[in-house]
Amino acid sequence: ESEGYFSDMTRTLLIHGPRLSEKKRIYQVVLSAQKKAMATVSEGVKAQAVDKAAREEISREGYGEYFGHSTGHGVGLDVHEYPRVSWTKGEKLTRGMVFTVEPGIYIPGLGGVRIEDMMAVTDSGVSTLTGLSRKPGIIR
Repeated sequence: ESEGYFSDMTRTLLIHGPRLSEKKRIYQVVLSAQKKAMATVSEGVKAQAVDKAAREEISREGYGEYFGHSTGHGVGLDVHEYPRVSWTKGEKLTRGMVFTVEPGIYIPGLGGVRIEDMMAVTDSGVSTLTGLSRKPGIIR
């Protein structure tokens, strides 16, 4: 929190061990889904379209059943607020909105991957507000 405003960002580290190649694959699928969703963001686009871009990529790769939450949410005076970036919400993105794009895959017995960044719709277009590398780190 800074001056009454919140931020929200997630990175996933891979743990070296069994099924590491599968974990790397899942990480790459989530990263690809996030990039596709972020590329969809622009003023006037419905939040559902952003969710759909991530969800379609994850489903296309065979992990749709393991993505059980929305793709994002607004951030500001609360960590979770309007707009909801989900398959059920059709709000149009407008200037001044700040929200997350955070697809994920969670497989029981294996683990989960979430990559989350904050974006803003501004007078000059769209900005990504978080800048930490998305390159996967592996803990040994």
